[in-house]
Amino acid sequence: TSLLLMAGIMVTVGLCRRLTRRRLRLHPRLCTFLLEMFSTFQICACTNELCLLGNVEPKPHTALTLTYGFTVLHGLTLPGSTCNPCGTLQPMWGGGTSIKTGGLKIAAQFVAAVLARVFMHFIWSLEMAETHFGALSQHCNNPMQTTEVQAFCIELLFSVVFQLTVLRVESVNPKYKVHLIAFLITILVYAGGNLTGAIFNPALAFSLHASCFYDRFLSYSLVYWIAPSLGKLLILSVF
Repeated sequence: TSLLLMAGIMVTVGLCRRLTRRRLRLHPRLCTFLLEMFSTFQICACTNELCLLGNVEPKPHTALTLTYGFTVLHGLTLPGSTCNPCGTLQPMWGGGTSIKTGGLKIAAQFVAAVLARVFMHFIWSLEMAETHFGALSQHCNNPMQTTEVQAFCIELLFSVVFQLTVLRVESVNPKYKVHLIAFLITILVYAGGNLTGAIFNPALAFSLHASCFYDRFLSYSLVYWIAPSLGKLLILSVF
């Protein structure tokens, strides 16, 4: 049921993106906003569902396999979208994207993060799958299983590794590049998923753990917003 749900989300988002491109060609800003919003919605919604499958046996093989598989699918079905505020900083830094367009994309990403969380909570309330039972009762499930300083360093390091890899594989054939990035993400999730969740995406972090931000805004914003953004800025300043 969970796999069918995520497949349905991906098909629906694909149709919405295709319709947006066809109907809103003459409205580039609105088209840009909606394309980024739909793409980020897909990643956030699917990742919310994947988090529920993390305890499915055999652990952690099932979760890691699904992480790799759906990361590849996201890469293949969402070309041209960053779905990550940190990724949006790169063209803004290099002058390839105006501050207004970059801000529009980041706004779309956070709007999608909120919409994905609301949508998934509605789906979970229907209890269509066994994994959905009791999902709404998990308020802040506290992904930080270490000190704030260590969590900050882990998210910073993972962001640096991820963003550096993305820059280095830009010239690789796209059909191979998605597998390389998916493999890297799977490795990072395996290495640090039990400590911080290994998210390194501010919009995705907010979608997954919004209630944690309400309870402990300062610490969570430092770990899941400031750390990955700082990692991206370090990469841009060096390269």
